[in-house]
Amino acid sequence: MDLMELLLTRRSVRKYTGERIDSQKLDLILKAGLSAASGRNRKPWELVVVSDREVLERLSHCRDGAARMLKDAGCAVLVFADMDRTDVWTEDCSIVMSNMHLMAASLGLGSCWIQGRLRMAESGETTDAFCRRLLSVPEGFALEAILSLGVPAEFPAPHAMDGLPVDKIHRESW
Repeated sequence: MDLMELLLTRRSVRKYTGERIDSQKLDLILKAGLSAASGRNRKPWELVVVSDREVLERLSHCRDGAARMLKDAGCAVLVFADMDRTDVWTEDCSIVMSNMHLMAASLGLGSCWIQGRLRMAESGETTDAFCRRLLSVPEGFALEAILSLGVPAEFPAPHAMDGLPVDKIHRESW
C-alpha cells in the first residue's frame, strides 16, 4: 500500500472485537510513535500501554461520552508529556499519535484518537487528572491523548481522493 492509499484508508475506528493485539504488531506501533520527529529532538513523550481488561473498562470513563470504545479495544496507548522539556510538547505528542495511527492502519488494525488535553471525564474531573490518578503518573507530566487500538468490528469506507477539500488550498496568497 502506498502512503496516499494508507492516508485515505486510515479511519477512526470506534467498534472493536475485543481481541488482543499481537505483541509484534503492538511493538511496531509503539516504535512508530517513538520514531516521531520532535522540536529540537527533545522527545518529551512517555507512553503508557494498557491492555488489562479491568483497567480498560475504568479508562473508558475518562472522557465524557467519547472513550467508551476502550472497553472493547485490544489495548490503549496514552501519550503523556514532560511539560518542562519543551514548550511545543502538544505538537510533538501529536506527531507520536499520528505515527501510531498510520502504523496501526498499515497493519490492518483500527485506532481512534481520544483527545485528553483540555477535556473532562465523566466524573467531572479533567481527563488528564483522571488518567494520571488511574495510572499513577508522576507530577509534571500532562496527557495529550489516548490511542485506542484493536481489531475492527467493522471497516469504515476509505476516503475518496476526489472528495478531498482542495478548495482549502491557497497558493502564493489567501
